[in-house]
This record gives sequence, C-alpha cells and structure tokens, in this order.
Amino acid sequence: MATLMTQIAHGAASMNIALTDEQCAALHEYLALLQKWNKAYNLTAIRDPQRMVGLHILDSLAVHPYVQGQQRIIDVGTGAGLPGIVLAIMNPAIDFTLLDSNGKKTRFLFQVKTALQLNNVTIVNDRVEAYHPPQPFDMIISRAFASLADMTFWCQHLRAEQGCFLAMKGQYPTEEIADIADDFSVTDAHALSIPNVEGERHLLRLMPNSHSAGSA
Repeated sequence: MATLMTQIAHGAASMNIALTDEQCAALHEYLALLQKWNKAYNLTAIRDPQRMVGLHILDSLAVHPYVQGQQRIIDVGTGAGLPGIVLAIMNPAIDFTLLDSNGKKTRFLFQVKTALQLNNVTIVNDRVEAYHPPQPFDMIISRAFASLADMTFWCQHLRAEQGCFLAMKGQYPTEEIADIADDFSVTDAHALSIPNVEGERHLLRLMPNSHSAGSA
C-alpha cells in the first residue's frame, strides 16, 4: 500500500498541481497532526487516514489553482483548517485568516500554525457575524455553509469592494443559485475531479450584481 505522502504526491500530480518536497512534507505533517488530535477533539468524522488524503487534503488542494492572484483570503467555518491550512501551505505569499467559532478546532489550528511555521495564517475564534476585521478580504472561501444564501448573507460584511466568494460544493447547486440570483451571479463554475473520491465536486465563484455591490 502506498504511503500517505506518496498518495498526496500522486493525487496532486493527477490534478496537475505541482508540489515541492517541502509542501508535500508539510501536507503530510498536517495530516499526521489531524489524525493525532482527532482522537481527542473530534475534528472530523473521517478516521481512516487513507480516506483523509482524498476527502480532506486533495479536496482542498483542488481549490489551489483558483486562489492565485489573491492577497487576503478568509476561510469561514474552517473547522480543522479545510481548505485554509492546505491553501496556506501552498501559497505562502497570500495572507489567510481561518475563522471558526469552535474553540477546540481553533486550538488545534494554533498547534498546526506553530508546528508548520505558517506565518501567513491568522486564526480567529469567533462567530462570523461578530467578526469585524481591520481590513476586508479579497476572497471569502468556505465549504462549511449549508447554502449559498447563508454564505453570502452572513459573510457580506467581510468582502472588499472588488472581493468575491468562492464556494465549495458537492452537486451543482442549481436551486441555491436561483435563490440568490437577485443579488449575486456565478461568474465561474468548475467541476472538480478528486482522485479516489466518489461523488460530484463543484467550485463556484460568486460576485454581487451591480445593484447590490454597494451594500458591502
């Protein structure tokens, strides 16, 4: 059976994502920390490290090509750091804020930040509606929100004037898109193929319509 590090490397290569040896080692170390802390903190329902590679590491890595050119990104409802920690490892020049209201999860994230020396990561233990950052964000990303309507409503105050939302979804959310059509448009939609992961994956980029852009 392939080692976890080999699985990560091969999975990334199959998605045409280049990993340095240092990035692959950091992703592997993050996975090891996730396994260790999961036993006490219940960070994820996935217990099998082989499945964690696909459902957590590679699923988050698939977003990497779509965050290029950003300066400040917030991962809302980051949980165990997905996708925020993975993207921070891959993009040391981008500032990431990882927001979660669960104290156990943010304590774990502080451990990860320290262990991996992720100087581009800020961790915030707060509810999204209560968090008012010193600067707004160029991109708001999440795979935790139940609906696009919830994501755009609760996170709108975090968005910079030209900022966008990046939503990680399973099946293409036709009804959810219709629910927000008066205020937001899908400017990009990507079907993602994750190695060794069954089921659909989609990534949507949302921007406010011109009449609602001024309400940020």
